[in-house]
Amino acid sequence: MADGKQILIIEDDASVRQLVSRLLTKSGYACTTATDGLDGLRALEVAIPDLIILDVLMPELDGLTFVKALKTQRDTKPIPVIFLTAKSDPLSMIEGINVGAKFYVTKPFQSEDLLAKVNKVLGERAGHRLG
Repeated sequence: MADGKQILIIEDDASVRQLVSRLLTKSGYACTTATDGLDGLRALEVAIPDLIILDVLMPELDGLTFVKALKTQRDTKPIPVIFLTAKSDPLSMIEGINVGAKFYVTKPFQSEDLLAKVNKVLGERAGHRLG
């Protein structure tokens, strides 16, 4: 399923960043990490990933602002996004989906749930490309 797909993980909490990266790497995905939104933008200059998983609450450039910027660029607009965040109130979830996230996963999260969502998004994307 993974086919070496590239995932960019943008998370300011090092332990969460490592946990998600390890989980996805074990599942066959290639992971790149960034410590905040600005670091994430720099990572996009190097390589365009197949999926971005990011936190909402981050220093420098928060997740919502990052995704809004992402969706304004032709090269990065099609990249699917999954928010992984401690912000669990309904308004934040709605805002996350409205800016373009495919899924909004709240912390603490279940590894199986996150992996299922990643597989779903990347599976849909592969099907979309072929179709």
